[in-house]
Order: sequence, then C-alpha cells, then structure tokens
Amino acid sequence: MQRDWPDIWGGAVLAVTGLCVAIWSGLRLDFGTLRAMGPGFFPTVLGVALAMLGVAVAVPALRRGAEPVPVRLGDLAAVIASILIFGLGMEWLGMVPACFIAVLTASVPAPCKGWLWRLVLAVAVTAVTFVVFELGLQMGLPVWPGQ
Repeated sequence: MQRDWPDIWGGAVLAVTGLCVAIWSGLRLDFGTLRAMGPGFFPTVLGVALAMLGVAVAVPALRRGAEPVPVRLGDLAAVIASILIFGLGMEWLGMVPACFIAVLTASVPAPCKGWLWRLVLAVAVTAVTFVVFELGLQMGLPVWPGQ
C-alpha cells in the first residue's frame, strides 16, 4: 500500500490556489470592513477558505494509504471539454445552449447508459442556471446566440 497521493496532491493544489488568490486579492483589492465590504473581501475570504479546505484534505492523507487510482483519460477529456465548451461557448452560443451542451458532454463518461437521463439532467441544470444567473442575479449574460 502506498500513500494517498491523489488526496495529498489535490489538497496541496487547493491550498496553494487558495493562498495565491487570498494573497493577490489582499494586496491589490480593498478589503473593507464587515459593515462595508470592499471588492477584495469576498475573494480573500474564499481564498482562505479554499486553502483551509486543501489542508483539511491533504493532512489526513499523509497518514493513510490508498490503492493507486487509474487515470481514465476519456473521462478527463470529457470534463475538460465540457468546461471549455461552457467557457468559450458563452459568448458564441449564449448561456442556455452552452450550458446544455456542456452538461451533455460532461455526462458522457457516466457509468449509467442511455440518453434520456442525460437530456433530463441537461435541461434541469440549464434551467437552474437560467433562473439563478438571468432571473435571480440579472447578470445580463447573453442567453441565446446573437444577443
């Protein structure tokens, strides 16, 4: 049995990312106070929370062993592709089509077969995204192509 390297590395990446975000936003943005939060308050607090989460994941993993986890490149490619589709497709396709296609792409490596549940999942996630970001937060994101 070997150390739990996936959790050690994953926790370390989270901790370093959180520290970098907290330090960057703490140095460049106004933190403000609890009553009048500045633009740096939220990213700094989230960075510290992410760093603490990373430590909470990595430290216990140092003491335990784990079986090696095989890396499935097809699954990894599907997740990265869905992130790219959503990120790059927001401007070209709009939020609704980009989210729908991204969810469908991310669900491809799932062990459950069939397309009905994938379509239902994509419609549900897209509807929640639309309600939260367009109706709730009124972010003014392009919803459909050409907007």
